[in-house]
Amino acid sequence: MVRVLAARFKTVGIVLLVGLATWVFIYRAAPRMPDFEVYWRAAARAAHAEPLYRPDDGHFQFKYLPAFAVLAMPIGVLPLLPAKLIWYATSIALLIVLLQLNAGLPTVRRKPAAWLVVILIVVFGKFYGHELVLGQVNMLFAVVATAALLAMRAGREAAAGALAAIAIVIKPYAVLFLPWLVARGKIGSAATAIAGLAAALALPIVRYGFEGNLALHREWWRTVTETTAPNLSVYDNISLAAMYFRWVGPGELSATLAYATAGVLLLLAGLMFLLRRGVTNPELLEGAFLLTLMPLLSPQGWDYVFLIATPAVALVVNDEDRLPQPLRALTIVALAAIGLVIFDLVGRTAYYTLMRLSFVTVCFFVVIAAMTTLRLRKIA
Repeated sequence: MVRVLAARFKTVGIVLLVGLATWVFIYRAAPRMPDFEVYWRAAARAAHAEPLYRPDDGHFQFKYLPAFAVLAMPIGVLPLLPAKLIWYATSIALLIVLLQLNAGLPTVRRKPAAWLVVILIVVFGKFYGHELVLGQVNMLFAVVATAALLAMRAGREAAAGALAAIAIVIKPYAVLFLPWLVARGKIGSAATAIAGLAAALALPIVRYGFEGNLALHREWWRTVTETTAPNLSVYDNISLAAMYFRWVGPGELSATLAYATAGVLLLLAGLMFLLRRGVTNPELLEGAFLLTLMPLLSPQGWDYVFLIATPAVALVVNDEDRLPQPLRALTIVALAAIGLVIFDLVGRTAYYTLMRLSFVTVCFFVVIAAMTTLRLRKIA
């Protein structure tokens, strides 16, 4: 009986999700999806070996590695609307896969899978929705990264390394995985990731030639570095740099505080790694920790990018009852606040005030504290 009810619950959930997704596409996503248009335009340019990084694109400049555009070329040959529909449907499928993968992520699942999925939707639902409307690739990135963690758990190191390389192509800040893979001492994953990244960096040669490929990477770096500063004041930038920019204003002090906080977080990641002895499948929490850091460390970390922290929340929620009581209560409040601080719920004034105060960033500091405590207690 329980299995029948669970199956029906899953079926109803998928039907509701598909129905909601259809409504969102027709009335919200199709007329927009500006980030997808960036990828589509870059793919079309790559197909004709045209320059990818153009300042005259304004706010919607292409900021991904050249290999991304080359791999996306099949999308660029389609008319825009059908391409949007295909990517939107793919993103819905990726969302379902992401929830399923993370429901099975804990080594020992102590909470029902359905409960984990519900909590993930409550915490990240607004980010998932924003992702769909923008036509972003964070859902794909999160699925690839979670699959890499599961591959490590299964001992499939070469697959894990290949997935890590793909993650870097999708989002370059995933390069944070490389030193961790090397430190693990698993030659299969580290070597495959490095080889995969080298192949990705060389891939544009097939369209642009050797010199053209070098020029593309120089332009990529220029674009990424020159478009950072104007984005720090935007209310939904949740990076450390943006947080201190808003708290203390532009200048050397805010930059120093951002670098110092980033250093502390990376030291915590190192501490977590040093304390891995005696923990079953320590890669799960370590990888989830690094995924949570990525939006914080990237100066262009928008709030919806936090959806890549889905594995972190899945692991924390699975063992939240084993946290110290004060931290447990604070973690529950922080997770609820992340999901429920929505424009339509709290109102315009409160929402923008909280965003200017980097409230979501502070809440994720609590999630980071919970993950660190789980490792200190050798729980995960």
